Amino acid sequence: MSEEAQLRADVGQMLIVGFDGAPTQAPAPIQQALNRGEVGGVILFRRNVDTIAQLVSLTTDLHRQAQGDLPPWVAVDQEGGRVIRVREPLTPIPPMRALGQAADQRAVARVSEVLATEISVLGFNLNFAPVLDVDTNPDNPVIGDRAFSSDPERVARAAAGFMVGHHTAGVVPCGKHFPGHGDTLQDSHLTLPRLMHDEERLRAVELFPFKRAVGAGIPMIMTAHIELPVLDAFHPATFSPRILQGLLREELGFEGVIITDCLEMKAVSERYTIEEMVDLGLDAGLDIFLISHTEAKWRAAFERLVARGKESAEVREKIAASAARVRTLKRDLLGHWPRPFEAPGDLMDILGCEEHRQTTAPFFAGTPELGQDPTELDA
Repeated sequence: MSEEAQLRADVGQMLIVGFDGAPTQAPAPIQQALNRGEVGGVILFRRNVDTIAQLVSLTTDLHRQAQGDLPPWVAVDQEGGRVIRVREPLTPIPPMRALGQAADQRAVARVSEVLATEISVLGFNLNFAPVLDVDTNPDNPVIGDRAFSSDPERVARAAAGFMVGHHTAGVVPCGKHFPGHGDTLQDSHLTLPRLMHDEERLRAVELFPFKRAVGAGIPMIMTAHIELPVLDAFHPATFSPRILQGLLREELGFEGVIITDCLEMKAVSERYTIEEMVDLGLDAGLDIFLISHTEAKWRAAFERLVARGKESAEVREKIAASAARVRTLKRDLLGHWPRPFEAPGDLMDILGCEEHRQTTAPFFAGTPELGQDPTELDA
């Protein structure tokens, strides 16, 4: 393989992208990008789901399109509670707050395994969960009951159980939103939140569940589009070398994959071009850029990454290191993909089955109506 071909293959592993519509086969641009290795995976939202049969057809096609020995990521935000991309006939999953209140790691692991098992048979191999944010601000418009608790210790313990359930079912978990979105007053889908806490508070509360998750071997962490002036007065966390390299990599010792939250969220998209985000992300040490909607933007990100790699041996080394982390994670945790999927009719033996519903039912006792999905702008 030529140096340029290797660079383009490495860059492809640094992109997960999305598209509109609910087809039975991947749109032509996605098929071509997967065929050529120009993207490493795809994220699906509620907008991509019509029926179970349609969804299984789509995810099966996505897996078939990828070339080489590495499967693509087929990712989803299937947290439970309000943030659910695939609903009935899947087993209802309670808000994570209900699991945190139970303070029972084994029960959390069982519910997590139900969730992961059902999305796995639908073709998903990466779930952007658990939420590791600490719910300390009742006026937070976007976290709330998505978090396990307002107690950092409870968040850490519940998240550990959640990770076990996903690993058991063969789905990669991704902790979010580093370094902690739980105490903000703004929604990063709409604007750039700012946290003014000092480092002592951050380490005691916001960072505590992430530190524990890193110690427990969480394989992937998603960044938050938030400002923490005490750590970096110039860049949001997503683009901060101090926060991602200095804090997450060096201080906490995280060796896994760092992925952005969606780069089309207004917190960052109204402040930077996609090319600027790529440049800042490379400097900060990001491994995967998540671009959930616009083809022109993910193509521009790909070309910018390639161009930066051609300009500098140092940047090529950064890109190669990120691609190596992604490939290692795929080889270590996705060795069973692509798997043969059951016929849609057979899935009903798994999706929403009585055993799964009995596992989750106790956590709905006393749970209020779920209300609106706070991430609906990405759905």
